[in-house]
Amino acid sequence: MATTRFRNAKTPFEIHHDVMEESLEEEEEVVMEESRDDAEELDQEEEEEYSDGYSDDSDDVVDPKVQEDMNQFQETFKGIKDRFRLINRIGEGTFSTVYKAEDLLYEHYDNDWDIEEKENKWTSPPLKKRRMGMQALMDMNEYGMQRRRPKYVAIKKIYVTSSPSRILNELDLLNDLRGYDSVCPLITAFRHTDQVVAVLPYFKHTDFREYFRNMIVDDMRIYFRSLFRALAAVHSKGIIHRDIKPTNFLYEPDKKRGVLVDFGLAERQGLDAKPCICTESADHRRRRVANSVTANMGPSNGYPKNDSRPSRRANRAGTRGFRAPEVLLKCTDQTTKIDIWSAGVILLTILSKRFPFFNSADDVEAMIEIATIFGIKRMKATGYLHGVMFETNIPTIGNAGFTLEKIILWSTCRNDSGKDGKEVPLTDEEKSAVRFLERCFELDPNKRISAEEALEHEFLREDVYSDDEEMHVL
Repeated sequence: MATTRFRNAKTPFEIHHDVMEESLEEEEEVVMEESRDDAEELDQEEEEEYSDGYSDDSDDVVDPKVQEDMNQFQETFKGIKDRFRLINRIGEGTFSTVYKAEDLLYEHYDNDWDIEEKENKWTSPPLKKRRMGMQALMDMNEYGMQRRRPKYVAIKKIYVTSSPSRILNELDLLNDLRGYDSVCPLITAFRHTDQVVAVLPYFKHTDFREYFRNMIVDDMRIYFRSLFRALAAVHSKGIIHRDIKPTNFLYEPDKKRGVLVDFGLAERQGLDAKPCICTESADHRRRRVANSVTANMGPSNGYPKNDSRPSRRANRAGTRGFRAPEVLLKCTDQTTKIDIWSAGVILLTILSKRFPFFNSADDVEAMIEIATIFGIKRMKATGYLHGVMFETNIPTIGNAGFTLEKIILWSTCRNDSGKDGKEVPLTDEEKSAVRFLERCFELDPNKRISAEEALEHEFLREDVYSDDEEMHVL
């Protein structure tokens, strides 16, 4: 009987060259243990489509061009077909293509990454009897089907045009995040010549657009409890995800469990960061603003022809509509709080039943959308927080903005749908969700709630009862 081996043991991360020669036994014992020991997760845009394409219904229908692409992939990446059976393409993006595949060597390894296997252990074979009735035959048949059930993975073929440092960063971060069920684990990775392949679990889930409008407050609690547990795990390692959005949190409503994926844009907090005045004291910021040219001369129309000011560079990675204000304002010292803002956008989307809620074409439009809700006064203060000036002459943007409760009532058409055209107010549970949303939508990242604090908020906190309390209730 073949022995099982670890293929994703927690060892120092290092990329190995996978040669994949003819001898499968030899490469199983040498190459797979080495190369399968190191890699992880998915890319930004392809993960977007990867998460949208999780459907077993499409397995039998393979586009001829996709089949040709898979055949070419198997020919150029020597030995891949000895380990995986490619089924269909489930995602394609700027930096990679993702395929659904069957893991042909699943039983040769210790698969501690397999959440489904942990939850649904294979049953032991039924005891043999001298006379096997129909029920015994059915039991044996069911056991045989369980044993033969294929195990699926997602194979991410990373394009050779991707930056080696970018690939290494993604795999290195996910290597650090092993052991968290709420974060998509890396199974293994291979490199053949200049081609890199990452093997990830295949998570079956439901498209966000199919269920978010039907979610009640209790459903929202379960969803965001799962999401913030994942964020707490990621942030505890000092990692910023940078691309939190519904398609990067694969959620299955029936199982009430989600998995955070796509670390293609993730980075370690503080890496390449430069000082920003948002980290200074309020008095220091006031002095900077008071002594600034804009404060003394006032805003001017247009841009200077010869602008002598140094350009401001900051990481602006993320998805349109989910970027935090400090990202749009080019804060040079961004923290994990940008992920909290993005999670807040998801909650606003669910409460308002509108997806996408923010739909800007660029950063300027994105700031105008935020200003429409929060008002010019608070946006100016947010600009000063990061050492920039916010000005707009759009007449529809008010000075004070609107409350989030009012925005949700308007979005759900409850402001005039009651008797005599009166508002249908939010329930107490919905108001609790709005209070939590307000903490996620703090314009000052220093005041914004953290993932750990969010799990203790009244909206997400799980009530734990003692045995005495349970007996009293009974």
